[in-house]
Amino acid sequence: MKYKYQLILLADNEALFDKIIASLATRFDELKLIGDLLKIITMDNITEYSGGQPAYVIYSGNKNNLDDGALEALKKQKIDGNTILPLFINSFGDEMPDELRNQNGLQFDNNINRICNLVLEGFELLRKNRKIFISYKRTESSNVAIQLYEALEKNNFDVFLDTHSIDKGEEFQEELWHRMTDCDVILMLNTKDFLESEWCGYELEKAHLKRIGIVHLIWPDNDFQNFAQLAHSIKLTNSDFDKPLFSDLAKGRLEIGKVTETIDLIESVRARNLAARQDALITEFIEAANYNNIEVNLQFSRYITENLSDGKRRIYIPTIGVPQSINCFNSEKLIAKIEKGEIDSIHLIYDEMSIRDYWLEHLDWLNKYLKIQTIKKLNFNKWFSTL
Repeated sequence: MKYKYQLILLADNEALFDKIIASLATRFDELKLIGDLLKIITMDNITEYSGGQPAYVIYSGNKNNLDDGALEALKKQKIDGNTILPLFINSFGDEMPDELRNQNGLQFDNNINRICNLVLEGFELLRKNRKIFISYKRTESSNVAIQLYEALEKNNFDVFLDTHSIDKGEEFQEELWHRMTDCDVILMLNTKDFLESEWCGYELEKAHLKRIGIVHLIWPDNDFQNFAQLAHSIKLTNSDFDKPLFSDLAKGRLEIGKVTETIDLIESVRARNLAARQDALITEFIEAANYNNIEVNLQFSRYITENLSDGKRRIYIPTIGVPQSINCFNSEKLIAKIEKGEIDSIHLIYDEMSIRDYWLEHLDWLNKYLKIQTIKKLNFNKWFSTL
């Protein structure tokens, strides 16, 4: 059976399910995954569900309309240990059956991007540690930076804000670059003199070098033309603030609707950013292999294989941000489900630029003890030349 990501839709909210399917198909395109990898399962084809392949369940509907067949399917998904997301429109208690009373539900508030990202995280196609970095000029946008920090944390993001996120005594700039390289998206607050700040300019340059996706909030008194070429920008107006802008711009705060719009844009950028960074890493790795006359192949699930003379395979998994031991654990589980042949070894490949020295030393130390090894971009050619 071909490997599939199974999205199981239970209950009777068909209009919402159609929106989720359409948006998720777009996300698979952005991640450079073929659409055929996503299998939609409803009660019409529930017998096609496979317990040996990844599955994510969404339940949304009225509990009074839940028939016996759907109830049994829901119970089986719980027994199989699959993640179940209860989506309710108005009231969790009125809409969810007793079987889901202990689950954390999500109220649907036109937040399709958030829902799709939760599905991708469940499939381990997006990182579950949702990291975002806020870049801003303190004298011009501190209030908004703190406001967005609080709002993003409420939406389960791990937010980096320099005034809140760096411990006393840390090497400030090294830690800042380290945190930036590990984030999913950078949120830049483009006030009038933002780019005049030396460090803000460095952050923009670093973001481009690392190919990290950027969402720009452009202040009313800033020149939009400077950022018009950027794909992810929101141009603010005076009415987007909860009071008129005075000479001290740092005192302004955004209206709630604009905060919600910003978070929604960040959600939509995450998958595209991951794919772009994976592309760059995959390209450099394959180029290094070709340079050393080693044949490797990019597989449909976005990992790379090398066939060995003894019939075994080496597996290389592009890893975005700072690799951790949990990446090794999850990668081994994923490969065990996909690969049917015998595996020689599994390696995580990553871009080490801006990762702090102590963490690189930690990764080298882990290579002595863990079955799954890491290979930094700097050593791609060295790795192939010694095979």
